[in-house]
This record gives sequence, structure tokens and C-alpha cells, in this order.
Amino acid sequence: MLIRQIALVARELEPVVEDLCAVFGLEVSYRDPGVAEFGLHNAVMPVGDTFLEVVSPVREGTTAGRFLERRGGDGGYMVIFQTRDLDARRRHFEKHGVRIAWEVALDDIATAHLHPRDTGGAIVSIDEARPWESWRWAGPTWREHIRTERVTGIAGVEVQSQDPRGLARRWSEIFELPVMEDGTLRLPEDGASITFCEARDGRGEGIRSIMLRASDAAAVREAARARSLTVDSDGAVTIAGTRFVTA
Repeated sequence: MLIRQIALVARELEPVVEDLCAVFGLEVSYRDPGVAEFGLHNAVMPVGDTFLEVVSPVREGTTAGRFLERRGGDGGYMVIFQTRDLDARRRHFEKHGVRIAWEVALDDIATAHLHPRDTGGAIVSIDEARPWESWRWAGPTWREHIRTERVTGIAGVEVQSQDPRGLARRWSEIFELPVMEDGTLRLPEDGASITFCEARDGRGEGIRSIMLRASDAAAVREAARARSLTVDSDGAVTIAGTRFVTA
């Protein structure tokens, strides 16, 4: 299992997409009409063979809209994990009381969204792509839009919580990953990390940071400053209420 895609939610789609593309040197590969089912529109950008997505509500009463209200603005929204055996994952979820809130099976991908009350931390999707290297959610021509001059892939995600240790234990149980001494979960498929920290910004539980593998971190920071975005002392760039850490 690995992290294949992370989604942000934003009140306004295009300004966030423009910031991500300008700062990280990315291109939009797809705008999925299927997300209209959830009252959204979106844009997906390849980061190597992983993906960043931005979704934004286009009607009232959506899950994404409620998320924006609960967290007080834009932020990290969903982590999509890729598995080689979704049926085995489903059996494990059922054993541990994790409900599936929505699912679909298509000819080239099957997906299961887990109930957020059973996972905590973020909306979680588990997807099985066929073949493994394909990815329907990024569109049919996503490989033509890969740009790796500044970033080359997703290296991990940081989730904040009022009880980070408890959330780490819960995700460890759900994903069958051991908690390391520093509280991190490590995905063996690609080495990506899931870390947990205390929520101290008043926004409650959710994705705090996305870690990206960088080929030119200096160019990322320079582009962020040129767009008047916040760049922390550690070099992290804040876009849509989410810290992006490049290393």
C-alpha cells in the first residue's frame, strides 16, 4: 500500500490550483466530471506518478462544504491510498469496525471511501488500480503532464489531532502498519510516512502538512515568495491552509 493522491479542499478552486502549479512547477492533467456527484469541481496535477488534487463545492450541503466550515477555511481533505488487494482490505476493515461510506468498482479501478468517524484525521480512500501503474482519477493523458523540475513525488503526510498518539494507534490498526518509536507509520511500498502531531492552531483534527520529494527546493521557495505566500523558517510553504514541506 502507498499514498497515491492527496486532495485539498478550497472555497475557490482556481486560485489554489494556480498557486500549486506556479510554486511546484505542476500542470493540470484532468478535471473529473464525476466529482459533480458530490457537489464538487476539481483539478488533478501529477507529481511524478503521485497526484495532488483540489476540490471545491459548487452547491450547498456538501461534505466538503461542511469540512470548510468545521476547519475554518481551506485545508487538506483526503488521502487516497493504493492497495494491491482491496477485497482483503475490506475484510480487515469489517473486522475492526471500519465502515465503508461510499464505493465503486470500474473496469480499471475500485475504490472504497472509509467512514471518517471510524478513521479520524482525514477522509480516507483505499483504491485498487488495474493495472497497478494506471490511475483513472488523473485522466487518460496524465503522463504527458508530469513535470519534475521542482518536485518528484509525495513523500508523506502529517495529521494533527488533539490525541495524536491515539490517532496513530487507530491508523496503525486500520492499515496494519507498526507505529515506530517516533510515532510515525511507514508505508513499505514507497517509504512514504504518516506522522501525527498535536493540533495547536484552533482548526481541530485534519491534515497539517504534505511532504514532497524535491528536485529543486530553492526554486519552490523562491516561487512561493514571488506569489507572497507564507514560507516558514524551515522552508515549508503554506497553500490552501496546508503546509508543503520539500526535502
